[in-house]
Amino acid sequence: MTTLTHFNTHYIDGQFVESHGQETYAVTSAITGEQLGEARLGDDVDANLAVAAAQRALSAWSATTLSERAHHLQKLADSFGAHREEMITNLIDEFGTTTATAAYIVDQSRDWFLDAQKLLSEETFVEQIGAATVYKVPVGVAVLITPWNGASWFMAMKASVALAAGCTVVLKPSERGIWQTLPVVDAIAEAGLPAGVINVVYGKGDPVGNILTTHPDVGKVSITGSTATGKAIAHNRVDTMKRVTLELGGKSPTIILEDADLSKAIPFAVQAGLFNNGQACIAGTRILAPESRIDEIRTALVDAVSAIKVGDPRDEDTIVGPVLDSDQYQRIENYIRAGIEEGGEVLAGGEGHPDGLEHGNYVKPTLIAATNDMTVAREEIFGPVLALITYRDEAEAIAIANDTVYGLHAYVASGDVEHGRRVARQLRAGRVMVNEVIDSPAAPFGGFKQSGIGREFGQYGIQAYLETQAVFAK
Repeated sequence: MTTLTHFNTHYIDGQFVESHGQETYAVTSAITGEQLGEARLGDDVDANLAVAAAQRALSAWSATTLSERAHHLQKLADSFGAHREEMITNLIDEFGTTTATAAYIVDQSRDWFLDAQKLLSEETFVEQIGAATVYKVPVGVAVLITPWNGASWFMAMKASVALAAGCTVVLKPSERGIWQTLPVVDAIAEAGLPAGVINVVYGKGDPVGNILTTHPDVGKVSITGSTATGKAIAHNRVDTMKRVTLELGGKSPTIILEDADLSKAIPFAVQAGLFNNGQACIAGTRILAPESRIDEIRTALVDAVSAIKVGDPRDEDTIVGPVLDSDQYQRIENYIRAGIEEGGEVLAGGEGHPDGLEHGNYVKPTLIAATNDMTVAREEIFGPVLALITYRDEAEAIAIANDTVYGLHAYVASGDVEHGRRVARQLRAGRVMVNEVIDSPAAPFGGFKQSGIGREFGQYGIQAYLETQAVFAK
């Protein structure tokens, strides 16, 4: 395993440069809790250098032809593919996700660049409307702020469409995911794009994030992160009227309807809730069950959650691995404790490490019978904790599902797909999946309410990096 002990560089203007910032950050293993190394974080000088490099490169990059951009996107895809195994290894070591999930994350990271190639058509950038020729032009330098729960996926997803649009980018990965990003930055560097087109600077929200999101030369900010961080960025962008895409928190419901086939609905609900060890903004952590079937659903859920294999994420039969770090472990434990103190009934799991897994950041997959006003049903936990909530009829199920400040995702289990679709249409969520977790990277992704502003993926994603200009000429 490589070491982070002397990791002290950012990737700016086509080269690795030593960090001006002096603050250090300890990188640890989710599996063992041991320190993997130490990184030096950036400061305002590093952030400003990254923006300056992107600004210098903007004119030439935005003038490239669509075929030239497609060529560079292919180089990025090929370079990501060449670093696949290292990306998977680092993701598992730092983040604790399973090997199967890590492979999915890394492979889709590569594929985002291939997907972006498909968007490079004249129809994306030029449209005739009456006497006006409508041009879609790059918004400018784009700052892309990404989270720690699968860094390569978010970095590639955002950068691919920003680059396809003709923007230059500054990526700021979470300081809690630096180990994951090392092979990603190596892949970016080896792809050989023109200097300044892609820059990566590590650092905390203060000062690096604040500099990037207030900088007058930045035209666009896209973040995937917490709602609190999204609100701070929304405030930061006001003076310069930056365009923003905010993909924020979630507290997604999974509604099990009365007509559901439990042999399918229970695995669906558990998968939706515990994907990525529950560390996913789309996790269906509120399971809503009809009063008429609550006993059988409760029994089936207890059996399913209790049977989940928790362990080393490198083992093929592991379903839930450790969470990111000791801070995340303690955060989750505090939520489980709050659920108990507020009157929730622990049906499976509970406080403390699973037996035999006292070292590392392992959490018991936990199912708590709750009501929708409890903390475990209101706040995003970001761990393997599910709240089981009973409803009387379908109208109440929909009301409970929508009774949240969030609106990112939702799930519906039904024995009748059309019934499930009708319920889905009544939910205030950006995406709703009926009966199965489906990967659809071209369909729009984003949230209602405090889950964010704007949409990503496919045509929706690239449009977020384009300004509209109407030219009238005879």
